[in-house]
Amino acid sequence: MLYLLDTADLDSIEKAFDFYPMSGVTTNPTIISKENRSFLAILKDIRTIIGQNALLHVQAVGTNSSDIVKEAEYLNKVIGGNIYIKIPVIPEGLKAMKILKKEGIKTTATAIFTSQQALMAAECGAEFVAPYVNRIDNISGDGVSVVSDIVNLFDMYDINSKVLAASFKNVQQVHSVAQVGAHSATINYEILQKLLEHPLTTWSVDKFISDWEGVYGKGKLTTDVK
Repeated sequence: MLYLLDTADLDSIEKAFDFYPMSGVTTNPTIISKENRSFLAILKDIRTIIGQNALLHVQAVGTNSSDIVKEAEYLNKVIGGNIYIKIPVIPEGLKAMKILKKEGIKTTATAIFTSQQALMAAECGAEFVAPYVNRIDNISGDGVSVVSDIVNLFDMYDINSKVLAASFKNVQQVHSVAQVGAHSATINYEILQKLLEHPLTTWSVDKFISDWEGVYGKGKLTTDVK
């Protein structure tokens, strides 16, 4: 499964790409606006940190197909690299996906709450579809089941689009979408860190160090200890 970081905070991005198996970054208008500076500067800084090959998902803000297409073309040209234009699954968005597919500009269908929305977006050419797991749960739905349904539909119809599960509040949700075959997940830095945490891992490391120092004292393996 591909891990992506859902943020525009440069410090978090640098740390995540330094320590963890990251494949890219996702943003949206809300995330970008929180940084309170030039959105182009933010995106260019992100691209510099993650490199040209990592996935960068950037959302268009237009609500009609012509505006969405213009924004996608602009972002694809100015930011470049392995960029995906996020487009909500509204009728004008689906039209834009079809146009951009013909132009060779990659898209991610976002704001997905049902498997049929995902299937229609994929048929329109979206390379990724992003179901909102926790938000589905918050409206008495089952976000993981929706992800599972999408994965099964894509397998059934031999569709190459990938599921980019989004909107998480805890580690269990991320683990559950992995179990049902989500191809990727985008998560915030706090949850990313918690994916690796376990008290027994910490205890084990502390025990190893304690046992080592009990015999050899403080030092490293590269030190000539006796």
